[in-house]
Amino acid sequence: MPRKKETLTLSVPPGTKNKLDAIAARLGIKWGERPSPSGLVSAIADSSLYVGSYFSFSREEIEALQQAIRALIDSGQPTLAKSVVTLLLNYAHLEAPLRQELIQTASHPLDGWRIQVDQYRDRQQPFRVLYANSQGKILEFTVRYAEVQFHEKRDYLQIWCDETEDSLDLPELKHNRCLRLERIQGILEATGEWRGSFNSIPVQLRFTKEMIAAYKAKAEDTENEVIEADVQKQIPPYRRVTRQIVNPFWLIREILRYGSSCEVIHPPAIRDRLKNEIQKTLQHYL
Repeated sequence: MPRKKETLTLSVPPGTKNKLDAIAARLGIKWGERPSPSGLVSAIADSSLYVGSYFSFSREEIEALQQAIRALIDSGQPTLAKSVVTLLLNYAHLEAPLRQELIQTASHPLDGWRIQVDQYRDRQQPFRVLYANSQGKILEFTVRYAEVQFHEKRDYLQIWCDETEDSLDLPELKHNRCLRLERIQGILEATGEWRGSFNSIPVQLRFTKEMIAAYKAKAEDTENEVIEADVQKQIPPYRRVTRQIVNPFWLIREILRYGSSCEVIHPPAIRDRLKNEIQKTLQHYL
């Protein structure tokens, strides 16, 4: 016997039915192949669909959830990351740029590359990485050493690789590259030897003014001492730090935050690169 149904007639402003169709389609509420506004109303009535105001998140809460999404992706938990993305898209009132960014995140596969990287590292097994750079070009790297490193609120994959042809880095560091985990397209086993470390170079820094006391030592620091003032030579006190670096990009970004309170003393190549970066920035304000 067919199930008896009640009839409900609604009078709505022009365009409302199209909006209801769009909501029903987005939520997967359909009659056959077509979105069903009637099914949408029924879902609201039996409380299987929540209707109410969007969650109100502060800017700090939104940033915390974004960082949680990145951390879940980087740690190899894509399913949980997608759950947080879906929660925000369905229930949070978001500005258009952030909403579009989250939609792009949700529409791409969030493979847990971190797990595979850790497995190869544990076995000291070289591997190949297929990687999409910022321009969408697919590159291939043969990795012979790798570490997951934390920079500026997220994890990155620092690698030593065979390929150096397109590297613009210093000759001593051409084999070192830093990759974003979510841009990895695939990982395959490779043959050959596993290295025990990255290439690195020492960089000497001089901290002055408030940074003499405020500087926090890094694990890569091989020298860290305060040099007292030399009154006769009119040299004020400063902190001398020598650090082994594998990637000048992150060092320069750090130094720029210190402003005039930090100076690269050696080597000249890093000093010149920092100077060029400051000069290019200055051109925007001339």
